[in-house]
Amino acid sequence: MHGKLLPLASLYLVQGLPYGLQSSLLPILLRARGLSLTRVGLAKGLYAPWLFKLAWAPLVDRRGSPRTWLTLSTAALGLVCGLLAALPPNQASQDALPATVMGLLLLLNLGAAVQDVALDTLAVQLLDPAELGPGNTVQVVAYKLGAALAGGGLLVLWPTLSWPLVFVLLAATYWLAAALAWTAPALHQLPWPQPSEHTPHLQDLLAAPETLWTAGFVLTYKLGEQGAGSLFPLLLLDHGASAPELGLWNGLGAVACSITGSSLGGALLASLPCSAPSSPLPLLLLRSVLQLRLGGLACQTALLFYLDTPGAGVGPDTLLRGAALLSLCLQHFLGGLVTTATFTVMMHCSQLAPRALQATHYSLLATLELLGKLLMGALAGMLADGLGPHSCFTVFLVLSAVPLLDLSLAPSTLA
Repeated sequence: MHGKLLPLASLYLVQGLPYGLQSSLLPILLRARGLSLTRVGLAKGLYAPWLFKLAWAPLVDRRGSPRTWLTLSTAALGLVCGLLAALPPNQASQDALPATVMGLLLLLNLGAAVQDVALDTLAVQLLDPAELGPGNTVQVVAYKLGAALAGGGLLVLWPTLSWPLVFVLLAATYWLAAALAWTAPALHQLPWPQPSEHTPHLQDLLAAPETLWTAGFVLTYKLGEQGAGSLFPLLLLDHGASAPELGLWNGLGAVACSITGSSLGGALLASLPCSAPSSPLPLLLLRSVLQLRLGGLACQTALLFYLDTPGAGVGPDTLLRGAALLSLCLQHFLGGLVTTATFTVMMHCSQLAPRALQATHYSLLATLELLGKLLMGALAGMLADGLGPHSCFTVFLVLSAVPLLDLSLAPSTLA
C-alpha cells in the first residue's frame, strides 16, 4: 500500500498548488489593490474549466492510459507557469490583473482539471476497498498541503519574492512531478482501458448504485462553509488585519488545522472493519461533525456582528484577534473532517460503477462537489455587497444546515 500512497501523495500535493494560488493568494492581492468584494469573488470564474471535466473524462476512460494523461497534463502545467513567469503584471497598477495573465491562469485551471481527472482515475482503480480510508486521507491532506504552500506560504513570503521567481519554481515543480507520474512503479500496474466507441450518457452514470443521493450531498455539503470561508478573511482585512497576517492565519495555520482534521477523519475511517465505506460510521461521523460545524459558523457570525460595533477590531494585542484566529482554525479543522469522510463515500460510490465508466462517474461527483464550492465562493462577495455581511452570513448558516437534512435521506445501504 505504501508503494501506492507515496506517489499519490506527491502528485496530489502538486495538484493542490493552483487551488491555493488562486483561492488564498490571488483574492488577498486583488483586495489589497482596492477591488470590490464582488470583483474579487467573480475572479473565481477562472475555475470554470473545472466545471467541464465531464467533457474530457470519457477520453480518459476510453483513450490512452490515465498515467499518460497525467504525465502530459502535468508537463503542460509547467509550460503555462513558465509563460506566467515571463509575463509578470505591473506591480504599480491598481487595476485587476492584465487580460494576458488572466488568460494564462484560465489555461492553468484547464490543465489542472485534466490532471485532476487522470489522477482521480488512477486512485479509483489503484486503491483496494481496504485502502480507501488511508488513500483518501492522503488525497485530502496532500492536496491541502499543496494549497497551503502555494497560498498562505507564498503570501507570507510575497514581500521577499518576485512574480517571475514564484512561477519559475512552480514550473520546475510541475516538470519534476510529470517525471514522477511517468516513472513511478505503482502507476505501471494498471492495464490500459479497452478502446470503446460507446459514449456514456448521464443516465448511465446516475444508474450506478447510491449515485443520486451522493450527487445531491456533495453538491450541498460545502455551500455555507465555502461562502463563509472565502468571505471571512476579506472582512478581517477590512477590520485591520494585514495581508501577511492573513496569509499566516488563513493560509498556513488554519490549513494546518484542516490537515489535522482530515488526518483524524482518515484515522477514524481506518478503524472500520475492512475500511468499508458502506458502514454506518462515515455517515455518523459526517452527522456529528456537520452539527459541530454549524455551531462554529454561528459563533463566527456572532463575532462578525461584534466587529461592526464601535471600537472593535482585530489589531495587535486584542482579544478579538485571538477569537478570529480560533474561529478560522476551528472551521478549517471541522471542514477537514467532513471532506475526508465525503471523499471516501464518493470514491466508494464510483467503484460501484462499471470500470469503463469510473473516470467519468467520479468526475461527475467531483464536478458537483466543486460546483457547490465555486458557486458560493464566487457569489459570496456579491451577496455581501448587496445584502450586507450580516445577512450574508445568516444565509450561510441556513445553507450549512442543508447537509444535515441530506443525511436524514441517505439510502439504507449507507445509513
